[in-house]
Amino acid sequence: MPGIKHTLARAGINGFFFLLIFSILLAWAFPEWGMEGSFIPFDEVTYYGVAVIFFFYGVKLSPQSLKAGLSNWRLHLLIQSTTFVVFPVFILLLYLFFGEEGSLWWLGVFYLAALPSTVSSSVVMVSIAGGNMAAAIFNASVSSIIGIFITPLWMQLFLNASGTSFDLTDTFMKLIIQVLLPVILGFSLHRLLAAWAAKYNRTLKNFDQLIILLIVFTAFSESFGQKMFAGQSMGELLLLSLAMLLLFFLMVGLMYWLCRVLGFVREDSITVLFCGSKKSLVQGAVMGKVLFPDPVMLGVILLPLMIYHALQLMAGSAIAQRLGTAREDM
Repeated sequence: MPGIKHTLARAGINGFFFLLIFSILLAWAFPEWGMEGSFIPFDEVTYYGVAVIFFFYGVKLSPQSLKAGLSNWRLHLLIQSTTFVVFPVFILLLYLFFGEEGSLWWLGVFYLAALPSTVSSSVVMVSIAGGNMAAAIFNASVSSIIGIFITPLWMQLFLNASGTSFDLTDTFMKLIIQVLLPVILGFSLHRLLAAWAAKYNRTLKNFDQLIILLIVFTAFSESFGQKMFAGQSMGELLLLSLAMLLLFFLMVGLMYWLCRVLGFVREDSITVLFCGSKKSLVQGAVMGKVLFPDPVMLGVILLPLMIYHALQLMAGSAIAQRLGTAREDM
C-alpha cells in the first residue's frame, strides 16, 4: 500500500507544486522581470502556449471513452451540476449576504467556483480510492469543454451584479480562437497523433506546466509591481486559506449527502466526490488570461484558486488514501 507521500506525489504535490510557490516568490523579488515591457515577450509565449496546450488536450481525448461514458447519465448530471451550478450558486449567495463590492478576492473566489473540474488529479484520486474510473475520465474531460462556455456566462452574471462591465461577446470570440478551435483541431487529429502524444506525454506535461508557471509569474509580477497586495496582512491570507479549506470540505460533504440520497453505489459516489469538488488551476490560469486581460488584477484573482488548488490536493489525497485503505479492508 503506497504511503501518503507517494499519494501526494501522484496527485500533484510534486516539483511543479513547489515551482508554483517559487514563481510567486520570484515575482515578488523581481517584479520587473515579468511586467509589461520585460526583455522576454511573455504575452506572446503564453498566448501561443495556451493554444498548444488545448490542441494536445483535444488530441488526447478518446472518442471511444467519451462514447462509452454516455450511459450513466445520472452520475454525469450530478457531477456537472455540482461543478457548474451548486458551486457558483453557493458562492454567489455568500457574496450577496457578506460580500464586499469591488473586492478582487471575492471576484477570485467566485471565479474559482465557476471553473471546470481538474482532469489528471481527479482521475488519479478516483483510482486511488477505488472509484469508477471510466466515469471519472469522461466527466473530467467533458467538464473542461463545458467550462469554455459556462465559466464566462457565470463571470458576466457576477460582474454585472457587482457593477462591473464585461464584454461577453469579445470574451467568447477569444476563447473560441485560443481554446475551442485548438481542441476541435486536436480532437479531429486524434487517430493520427494520439500514439505520438502518448509517447511524449511527459514532455507535453512539462510544456503545459511551463506555460502555467509563466502565466502565474507574469500575473503576480504585475500585481506586486503595482502594489496590489499592499496592506494585505498574513492574517488575512491565513483567513482566506481557512475559508478555501472549509469550502472544499463543505462541497465534499454536500456531495456525499447527495450520493446517499440518490442511492449511488460506492464506486460512483467516490467519482462524484473527487470530480465534483475539484477546480482546475490549468484552465483557471489560461482562461483568466482571456477573461481578465488586466494582468495587475489577474494575480490577485488567481490567489484564491492557487490556495484552493494546493488544499484540494492535500486534503483530497488524504481522503483518497483513506477510502482506498477502507476498500482493501472490506
